[in-house]
Amino acid sequence: MSETSHRTDPGAARIPRRSVLAAAAAGGGALAGSALLTGCSGAASASPTEAVPTSGPAGRPDRGGTLRIARPPASDAETLDPASALSAYEYLGALYNRLVRVGKDGKVAPDLAESWEPDAKATTWTFRLRRGVTFHDGSALTSADAAYTLRHILATATASPQGPVLAPLVDPKRLRTPDAHTLVVPLKSPHAEFPSLLTHYNCYVIPDGSARSIGRTGIGTGPFKLASFASAGPGRVVAYEDHWAGRPVLDAIDFFSVADMQARANALLAGQVDLLSQTNLDFATARVVAASSRATIARSKNAQWYVLPMLTTEKPFTDVRVRQAMKLAYDPEHIRKVALQGAGTLGWDNPVPPNDPAHVAAHPAHDPERARQLLKRAGHERLAVDLYTSSYDPIFTPMALAYQESAARAGIRVRIRTAAADSYYTQIWMKKPLMATYWYTGRPIDQLLNQVFRGGSSYNETAWSDKEFDALLDRARRETDGSRRRELYGQAQTLVIERGGAITPMFADRLTGISRKVRGYAEHGFEFDYRGIGLKGA
Repeated sequence: MSETSHRTDPGAARIPRRSVLAAAAAGGGALAGSALLTGCSGAASASPTEAVPTSGPAGRPDRGGTLRIARPPASDAETLDPASALSAYEYLGALYNRLVRVGKDGKVAPDLAESWEPDAKATTWTFRLRRGVTFHDGSALTSADAAYTLRHILATATASPQGPVLAPLVDPKRLRTPDAHTLVVPLKSPHAEFPSLLTHYNCYVIPDGSARSIGRTGIGTGPFKLASFASAGPGRVVAYEDHWAGRPVLDAIDFFSVADMQARANALLAGQVDLLSQTNLDFATARVVAASSRATIARSKNAQWYVLPMLTTEKPFTDVRVRQAMKLAYDPEHIRKVALQGAGTLGWDNPVPPNDPAHVAAHPAHDPERARQLLKRAGHERLAVDLYTSSYDPIFTPMALAYQESAARAGIRVRIRTAAADSYYTQIWMKKPLMATYWYTGRPIDQLLNQVFRGGSSYNETAWSDKEFDALLDRARRETDGSRRRELYGQAQTLVIERGGAITPMFADRLTGISRKVRGYAEHGFEFDYRGIGLKGA
């Protein structure tokens, strides 16, 4: 499931579109608003690599101040329960901590757990928790909270996206807490990389017994505590003075919900907000933002992978030959040129990022003639398909149009269908046989392959089910030899490429709009350091 799939209500916004556009029409905002319109057409010839910064402003932030974050609107059912599929993602890193997290080097790093180790067969994992950690209500963190968090994720009633990932491994009844700072997790089967599954953002630790209230209270151990929250609306968090790693730089963060991407960008250019969360700007808009006096761009390399998922349970994509033809038919370089203006990295239908140690570079070449042959064998002299897109993300439609043009050379007629952005992830995603979407990179490979491609996973957007693939993942989990485990994950990637339903043309740099006052914005995976970010001259 795309990380933003729960955002369905465009109506709630603390900064209404009318006031954003009105502000943009006054003073420097007038220039910003018109510049966006001009930049989206007139500046396209500039080199994306040269015109867009690779990182945000350097230097240390000042202590204090309030960071203002604009985010896309979310569902009215949005909740602060991190285990939920409807969790308010932008709040999570501020309010909570996990047992472990993904470090800047891409490896599992300590968070609330100082250390962890498996037994000889990787069938039991023991986590040692930090001492002196308190929740926002003053209660001490104990291993009972960590065990309760896992049970909450695994509970059927929670319907957590991470539940199906952990359920084949963890029996909640067998979790043990021999003392207040030790959590023992016996597994149903060996898993040499089990801690990596706990880095997911559904795995933030909540207090023991808090399942019924956590969605409203947001009580965690994070660097900020909740001041206010409205589903699909505004919210505020304030610094937690007693955070175990030290007080955050900022005094507070205000969250605004703004439906339209251009309205969010205009709000940034007008100085009304400081950061655009979950907003991947297109290069034309990013160049305008980078050229302004108030704002600039923080660029995260290969931070998103773009995909055209084919539902393998719907015709014509039930036939693996059709799926293979759809992949061979298009030229990834053409799509990268059109959709990303040459930036980004070719995907070749492999969702594992190129910088992952287990990434497999081998792939079938673009071959429209071979695609024609496969379609003919599948009974299609000519194939016509609908491809759904929307304005939800600025890359979707250029990617879809480029695929349409490229696939036509293999005799595939692609009809572009534009759907409403506000209902795209409720009416189109996982419902239409072919559509455009994206995912954030940063997942460890076991998490990525099991969550997005394993048969039966709730995030398996192609509904692909392959027993050989699932068996490879099981073998990789049991394998304690690192080299052999990478080899097994490599074989699994090959099956995704050759048999799976995901057309993955490219990895794209995420272009995040930030104020020139922001300091310490350093993103890795799909999150940034809430404790270290701040403002200069606030």
